[in-house]
Amino acid sequence: MRKKVILITGAAGEIGQALVHQLSEAEPDLILTLDLSDMPPDIAPLCTHIKGSITDKSLLDRLVSEYEIDVIFHLAALLSTRAEYSPVAAHQVNVEGTLGLLELAAEQSQWRGKPVQFIYPSSIAVYGMPDLETKAAHPRVQQWEWNNPTTMYGANKLYGEQLGTYYSRNYKQLAEKEPVKLDFRAVRFPGLVSAFTAPSGGTSDYGPEMLHAAAKGEPYACFVRPDTTIPFMAMPDGVKALLDLVNVPLSALSRTVYNVTAFSLSADDFRTRVLAAFPEAQITFEPHAKRQAIVDSWPMDADDQPAREDWGWQPEYDVERSFNDYLIPNIRARYAK
Repeated sequence: MRKKVILITGAAGEIGQALVHQLSEAEPDLILTLDLSDMPPDIAPLCTHIKGSITDKSLLDRLVSEYEIDVIFHLAALLSTRAEYSPVAAHQVNVEGTLGLLELAAEQSQWRGKPVQFIYPSSIAVYGMPDLETKAAHPRVQQWEWNNPTTMYGANKLYGEQLGTYYSRNYKQLAEKEPVKLDFRAVRFPGLVSAFTAPSGGTSDYGPEMLHAAAKGEPYACFVRPDTTIPFMAMPDGVKALLDLVNVPLSALSRTVYNVTAFSLSADDFRTRVLAAFPEAQITFEPHAKRQAIVDSWPMDADDQPAREDWGWQPEYDVERSFNDYLIPNIRARYAK
């Protein structure tokens, strides 16, 4: 008999580690993790880990033969900065890997006779605002506005949303027998900031990079202008959003994709808060023209009212609590060791 599991891809990353911690406290099902890297020693006992790639079809076939997959948290991705250096590899991981998992989930849904839940973290990188004037005139964007991403990562994520919506609503719509469709749910995250894992290649990482460099006593040159403003979220709220969404009844959802956000900060505001905690920190601004252009195409904030109305989304960490209760004390303790 196949074991019933929750599958987390990309589990060794920032969100994945935090998600495994949370799920292990309340979830009776086995947590199955998949990543190219080993799980950290403190996480490894909490899950059954498979080291490998989501693009490996033989590996996915093996998973299906051994496990009944009830929920998939698909976190594996090549992030925005890395994707620009390796766009073909990004497409293989972010699109082809996602498509393979969606097909796996669809097949599992048919076999089980009920939908597999497929939880997909998307990104504000799906937006592509044409210029700074437009960005300033429309500081809080709706989900359907300016979906013209300028990066491979953003294009991949937008297509991933559309693929998931197809598998959830229109899968094999011309088949004689109506198939059991999977249950796809996506959240568009702002820049996520973690106290416990180091930044790993996102274009919004200049904020957390400031914090980690300051705590280590290392100088940091921020790659965007001081006035650059985008939304951010503390990592605990990122995990909360995923767990809140997976637990809401499907009948309560009016869409498959939702914006979620917590607070917006300029790079200069971020620097000011870091300096308040680490007065000796050396933080300068040396904008990188191409990375700056990418961040300029992202909105200053995102309208997450549908998430608040449909499934009661509410961040627990505003900007004050994010810095004072979560980021500063935990990052300080991390590097004091």
